[in-house]
Amino acid sequence: MNWHQWQEIIGVTGVFVLITVVLSIAIVQLATTWRAKAALAREHEYRSLAEKAVRTQEETERQLRDVQDRLRSIEHVLKEVD
Repeated sequence: MNWHQWQEIIGVTGVFVLITVVLSIAIVQLATTWRAKAALAREHEYRSLAEKAVRTQEETERQLRDVQDRLRSIEHVLKEVD
């Protein structure tokens, strides 16, 4: 083999390695982007769930206060009846 053939082999190998590296980096970047988007979506869902839980807790507390007020009224009426 002469020097010209070796240059072609080295050139083809270099191009192959370059393409492999570029494709690998692109795949890693795409995977990272997809993971980040998934994490943001998951965080949004957790936030929505937490907000719903807070609203439900506040409604439960309001209903409990209402029941306590009614119970006090009933106790007052029963004390008056005695």
